[in-house]
Amino acid sequence: MNFKQGLKSVGYVFLSNFISFVISALITFLVPKKLGVDSYGYFQLYLFYSNYTGFLHFGWADGIFLRYGGEYYDKLNKRIFGGQIRLYCLVELIFGVVVIIYACQFVTPQERRQVVILTGISIFLSLSRTLLLYILQCTNRIKEYSIMTMTEKVVYVLAVAIALLAGATTFFPIGCADLVGKASALGFGLYQCRTLLLEKPVSFFRSLQEAKENISVGCKLMFATLASMLIIGFVRISIENQWDVATFGKVSLTMSVSNLLMVFIRAVALVMFPMLRRTDESKLSGIYSKMRTCLMIPLLGMLVFYYPAKVILSAWLPQYADSLIYMALLFPMCVFESKMSMLIETYMKTLRKEKWLLIVNLTTVGLSVACTGVTVYWLHSLDLAVVSIVALLAFRCVLAETLLSHAIEINVKKDIVCELALTVIFISASWFIGGLAGLAVYLVAYVVYLFIKRKSMVEMISMIKTKMIRS
Repeated sequence: MNFKQGLKSVGYVFLSNFISFVISALITFLVPKKLGVDSYGYFQLYLFYSNYTGFLHFGWADGIFLRYGGEYYDKLNKRIFGGQIRLYCLVELIFGVVVIIYACQFVTPQERRQVVILTGISIFLSLSRTLLLYILQCTNRIKEYSIMTMTEKVVYVLAVAIALLAGATTFFPIGCADLVGKASALGFGLYQCRTLLLEKPVSFFRSLQEAKENISVGCKLMFATLASMLIIGFVRISIENQWDVATFGKVSLTMSVSNLLMVFIRAVALVMFPMLRRTDESKLSGIYSKMRTCLMIPLLGMLVFYYPAKVILSAWLPQYADSLIYMALLFPMCVFESKMSMLIETYMKTLRKEKWLLIVNLTTVGLSVACTGVTVYWLHSLDLAVVSIVALLAFRCVLAETLLSHAIEINVKKDIVCELALTVIFISASWFIGGLAGLAVYLVAYVVYLFIKRKSMVEMISMIKTKMIRS
């Protein structure tokens, strides 16, 4: 894929992710204003549970993603893929039904039972559509992938709007709106992959054999992803356990705001994997250095948006003003999560180093358990628990990039030190100084960082101009 085609693909995903950003922002800012604090907490609890149902494919979808990444859609064995889609969806349907039955029989009170029932339905809809998204992404059908993502988000926000206009004041209609969005995306994905379903699939036993191979390949990546989620998950669920669902909802809102910038980073990350799989391995280190510069300079600059964002959100959601102070601690999440998602994880998948990714995430999970035990259960400090989230993500990012840098033979120690220093300055200036004075301190530090990186910036701009001229 040449530079022009790459930009076109990024453009499709950027558009879909921009729409996702707008819709996510609307949901993040409007829903907590309409719902009570407790009800919004239950909605966040549903989203929290739903995020952890992804491991119920046991690496099946990840195996397909890794094994067939970079393939061309028209060259896929339609009978094998048709069998995989059918068997996969059947398995997820069974899991969903089991969870719903469990909720109806054993879960109380009513609000928590509704949360688990919605989660059970989400298992089938969410995981089935995830498989189709993986197939579209790994075969570089980025346009269809983007439309499928946009379909889900647009239908979701329309359903939320209808629920709110109808006078909804509890989380249940909003959760149902989320399921309607996922169902629409699943329907669109099945239509886009219909050629894989129209032909007679291979035998049931052949499908089982293929599934076993996919799970064998993908289980490491699946467990790595699950471990990645548990890093923050342990802290969040402990906050809900030691405080209350209202506090959980407030902290979750702050994290949602901090993660909004991630939608733009994912636009590039989605396109990179199939492109890198089709790239000569000897060129990967040079590409990494350039992409790193293109990512980190604007990303660290985006931290300045914390200051106006906190003022606006405090005025818009006064009932959450006490928790929005944690944005000073959590906003740098986007720096480490973006670099991990776009560069490090993508490269490790490309180089088939998912075992390294698993080791890094499991190590960080162990550290997360220890930190949570100290900050939440021993010291009972919400401030330290929130700080630990950023510290854990920074640790994981540094450890993973150190391993990757040895594999592709590049030196990033100086860059890592500069980025960590800038992050510490941002948190310190925002938490202890605040206001315009805090903004001024961070801006001075950022200008110094740009001066240090001036040579890399010139090379980056020159490279982009050259690529555009050639295309």
